[in-house]
Amino acid sequence: HNSRIFQTQSTDAIVRILLEERGIIDTTFDLKRSPEEREYCVQHRESDLDFIERLAAEEGWHYRYSHGELNGEEPPRLIIADHHGDAPRLEPVQYNARAGGSTKQPAVFRFSYQERVRAASVAMKDYTFRNPAYALMHEHQADRLEGQREDYQHYDYPGRFKADASGRPFTEARLDGLRNDASTASGQSNRPDFTVGAKTELTEHDHPALNREWLLTGVTHKGEQPQALEEEGGSGSTTYHNAFNAIPADRTWRPNPNTIRRPLMDGPQIAIVTGPEGEEIHCDEHGRVKVRFPWDRYAANDEYSSAWLRVSQGWAGGQYGFIAIPRIGHEVIVSFLDGDPDQPIITGRTFHATNTPPYALPEHKTRTTLKTRTHKGEGSNELRFEDEADQEQIYLHAQKDLDLLTENNRTEVIKNDSHLTVDNHRKAHIKGNDHVTVDGEKRETVGGDCSQTIGGTFHQTSAQSTLSEAGTEVHHKAGSKVVLDAGAELTISAGGSFLKLGPSGVTLSGPGINLNSGGSPGTGSGQGVVMAEMPRVIEGDQPHEPGQEALAEVDQRENAPAINIESQVAALRKGNATCPVCEEQNS
Repeated sequence: HNSRIFQTQSTDAIVRILLEERGIIDTTFDLKRSPEEREYCVQHRESDLDFIERLAAEEGWHYRYSHGELNGEEPPRLIIADHHGDAPRLEPVQYNARAGGSTKQPAVFRFSYQERVRAASVAMKDYTFRNPAYALMHEHQADRLEGQREDYQHYDYPGRFKADASGRPFTEARLDGLRNDASTASGQSNRPDFTVGAKTELTEHDHPALNREWLLTGVTHKGEQPQALEEEGGSGSTTYHNAFNAIPADRTWRPNPNTIRRPLMDGPQIAIVTGPEGEEIHCDEHGRVKVRFPWDRYAANDEYSSAWLRVSQGWAGGQYGFIAIPRIGHEVIVSFLDGDPDQPIITGRTFHATNTPPYALPEHKTRTTLKTRTHKGEGSNELRFEDEADQEQIYLHAQKDLDLLTENNRTEVIKNDSHLTVDNHRKAHIKGNDHVTVDGEKRETVGGDCSQTIGGTFHQTSAQSTLSEAGTEVHHKAGSKVVLDAGAELTISAGGSFLKLGPSGVTLSGPGINLNSGGSPGTGSGQGVVMAEMPRVIEGDQPHEPGQEALAEVDQRENAPAINIESQVAALRKGNATCPVCEEQNS
């Protein structure tokens, strides 16, 4: 009785491992069809024998024994096969209905034949996320129904296959298993060489149709030899007989999977996300991760602990949705599709004593938080909602960059104060107009230079005064003219001299007045405007264009024909397993 996980191994390889662990080394696999590799196969709370028989039933295998030779030239061995072509053939056996038989040779002295109504066909369907549009369905119709109606179909989902290579043989094996007792015989004989898996021909039966070759499917031997008990022995004679079951030798006997117990997971289980040493996040192109279950005593906490497990996300569409990859060491909740141990899927995540919530509880029970952690570094990104009365808050923290992209309008209304602090530079680019209305005061403080470049005309209106002061110099330069227009008075004052223009006239005062007597005008420093720098453009990753790679997982060669989506949809509706690419390649 054990629980363990096998990964990327074929069924015969799994069975061989189990047998060799029990010291059964001489095993022969007589298989006409090589089994497909199983990505993830779980033995869950079942004995090794139950596990082997369950796998064998799915593959359509039976097992029998070759007892070898007494001289040791041929050792005993276990034979696992998917056909009866190599079954040992015994000598024909005579039918003798007289009680106990009265012939010198061993014979069959009781023989009965039964036919039962069983499934006439099997249809099995499954689903794979790798090819969601493909109708993964297979059907198989029985022949030689012996007069039974053909419309008794056995349909099952899931069929426990993810590809046609397994679907077809699984469906055939299921039908053979369901019909393994459709035509059966039972009887008694005193042939001691009767053994399960052997074929023998019945002769001299009163019903000619029964004089044919039969495949023994079950034998129970019973013998008595009182003399062997010595002192306690009686005087009775040595007797032997057996009871047997058989089917026509031209039929294929396979185990019926419906009669074999399949382990079901009682509910979700806890697991820990695993990955390579030194890595924090380990996933594949589908966002799947690997885990280690607490009951798995064989796996290590590395990238080989399990197969890839799909992860349920809050929203999953075509190139849109929500995604958060569970990280190594996280505790996750694993559910199982249809209770099947071989089909785990992560449906939740939980905190535990080591991985605690972002904020202490219940102290901060009113906070709803989405907080990440920097990959291989210190820090985090966070979106937090505080719902405590009178402390309501939405908090956004970007550990490095924050990029916002609005494809159309953005409207922002602040009913109290707005504060902005930029520790380095601030750059803005408005491709249209910029309108700012301040109902109260506007104050600006510039610690260094202030440059302003205007491509058109600069207009400035002040309802009262316009006051300007420069610590060293004021320089105005016009390419054509400068006009100073004052309604009442205009004064120019410098170095104790002044020029005053007013309603009463023009007043010019100074230590001396020079008119056309030489000299030169004063010069200014001239403007040195620095052009504004442009802000950077958002270069965040954009979703890649959706392709057709998810529509069909078929031939990936460069010249593979395009997938006919309409045919795929039609196949899905009809339930027939057809793929236009495969059909074209097989034609």
